[in-house]
Amino acid sequence: MARLRWGILGTSNFARNKMIPAIQQCQYVDVSAIASRSLDRARAVAAQFGIPRAFGTYEELIDDTAIDVIYNPLPNHLHVPWSIRALEAGKHVL
Repeated sequence: MARLRWGILGTSNFARNKMIPAIQQCQYVDVSAIASRSLDRARAVAAQFGIPRAFGTYEELIDDTAIDVIYNPLPNHLHVPWSIRALEAGKHVL
């Protein structure tokens, strides 16, 4: 069975403490990439959770054709614009 490849659009406390661990428990899912406004921050969180790829911009994650689903933990005022961009790129969005 094919696995869904998730990208995490930010490194919020909620993403790190709740969502990434929960998603990683799913049988047919891989957390494949994470993005932050800071590449160093994305790399640190990727290392913490064993996520194979880290990006220093949200655009890079959204444009990655190896990502099927985006989890958007950004602040409320950024949910709509970044979720729309991910949907326009053909991603599923949570």
